[in-house]
Amino acid sequence: MKAIHFKPVALALTLFGVITFTLCNLFDLVFPRWAMDELWQILLPGYTGVNWSSYFIGLIGIVAYGLYIAGVFVPIYNYFRSAELAEVD
Repeated sequence: MKAIHFKPVALALTLFGVITFTLCNLFDLVFPRWAMDELWQILLPGYTGVNWSSYFIGLIGIVAYGLYIAGVFVPIYNYFRSAELAEVD
């Protein structure tokens, strides 16, 4: 198996986060009683509730989290994958 690359992992994580965040915001609009505002306010600095400015601030945070996770995960995965391959040889 080849090493994984940063860009596809970062794009996949970011897209997953953006879709999830968007669906959660739509859910909050439809069912305000079960809104997840408090969680988003903890996870995303600058997010204040369901409005356009908070949504775009949240998207920036989601993209940053996706890039961060990919930036940490990919090198760690590749390191252990190469160590495993060296052990097999």
